[in-house]
Amino acid sequence: MGERSPVTRECHAGICGSRGLRCPRPPDRPRRISPDDEAYIVETAKARPEKLGRPFTRWSVRKLAEYLGKYSPRRIVVSRERLREILAKHDVTFQRTKTWKEPNDPDKEQKLDRIEEVMTKYPDRLFAFDEFGPLAVHPVGGCCWAEKKKPQRNRANYHKHCGVRQFHGCYDYGADQLFGVVRERKGVKNSLAAIKSCRERRPDGERIYVILDNLSAHRSKKIKAWCQKNNVELCFTPTYSSWANPIESHFGPLREFVLNNSDHRDHTLLTKRLHAYLAWRNANPRDPEILAAERKRRAEMRAEKGRRWGRPAARAA
Repeated sequence: MGERSPVTRECHAGICGSRGLRCPRPPDRPRRISPDDEAYIVETAKARPEKLGRPFTRWSVRKLAEYLGKYSPRRIVVSRERLREILAKHDVTFQRTKTWKEPNDPDKEQKLDRIEEVMTKYPDRLFAFDEFGPLAVHPVGGCCWAEKKKPQRNRANYHKHCGVRQFHGCYDYGADQLFGVVRERKGVKNSLAAIKSCRERRPDGERIYVILDNLSAHRSKKIKAWCQKNNVELCFTPTYSSWANPIESHFGPLREFVLNNSDHRDHTLLTKRLHAYLAWRNANPRDPEILAAERKRRAEMRAEKGRRWGRPAARAA
């Protein structure tokens, strides 16, 4: 066989192929979307459409591409697929909106500062208290392992004859132990009993600190008088600030491992299983699944992800 002729192709200038030479790669086409354009696209995607004169409450990819190409002050022609790539590159995703409440407590900063102070200085003498509920006797949906297309099924829930209960929970911050009892209702008597149980865990008479919310049953004169007499300081969280109470994150695993995917037939059985979980949890406080559920619950409560109290970052001097 004869010698193979060199591969040729017509070059962009039309001169290489005639000489039997390899044509160098033609220069890349100039980028049509600049980094400034990408920044503008991301800014537009995160803005509400009605503020930009469009009659929508949210963008779809099609509507966003149409706005950028026809109605935007800065016209950018971009395909829907390229638009998805740009948004993904800048970590802009389609998410469900959430609600939030701003604390309206005039003493918010002082209360948060005091809570942070006792958590830092006196962790071994710190407790947190709150009610978890209502606990109702009915099937609760959830997830579990099952054969494909053959999920486990719970009975239908037609009637609720057993009423509800409240778990009065206490958290020993220093020992990382969760304990409490199930009561029929909230009230001064039951709240005081919970605070007394915290005092019994430190019987030396030295001051202890209890973090709790502003429920009226927690601020009664009877409770305040007993606490003053028995050297107990009550550290109240600001209104709409459940995330400031350390016990709240531990209610997430409690719901996940006791209530979800359950069908308790009466409150006696529910209470028995709840206390069985508490015994297991206190024996395994660093279990990875417990820690993951606590982190999930903590992230749900925080106003700003990754900050301890959800408070604004301090400005540099």
